[in-house]
Amino acid sequence: QVQLVESGGGLVQPGGSLRLSCEASGIISFSIYSMGWYRQAPGKQRELVAAITSGSTTNYADSVKGRFTISRDNAKNTVYLQMNSLKPEDTAVYYCNALRTSPRVNYWGQGTQVTVSS
Repeated sequence: QVQLVESGGGLVQPGGSLRLSCEASGIISFSIYSMGWYRQAPGKQRELVAAITSGSTTNYADSVKGRFTISRDNAKNTVYLQMNSLKPEDTAVYYCNALRTSPRVNYWGQGTQVTVSS
């Protein structure tokens, strides 16, 4: 059974930093998965924040470019999201996603709350 477990969320002041982690268990060949971080704020649709492919190509939502960095450690089956210069509009539940395209499988974590407030 595949599980994605996020950690590192919390309450932070504007301008602060957080580092989210997502550890995958029960997953075979973690390195071939594209990993992503999504977020969902109250009343809004879930949106892609950042993604990293099996070849470590990254892409980011325009709203977080230059502030967030996604990385992965295949030896630890873990993906990270370093979030700097946080803004109140970054407040959301952040979800980890693992995607394999052939055959297609898609896994989600349970989410971790990030709140940016003074």
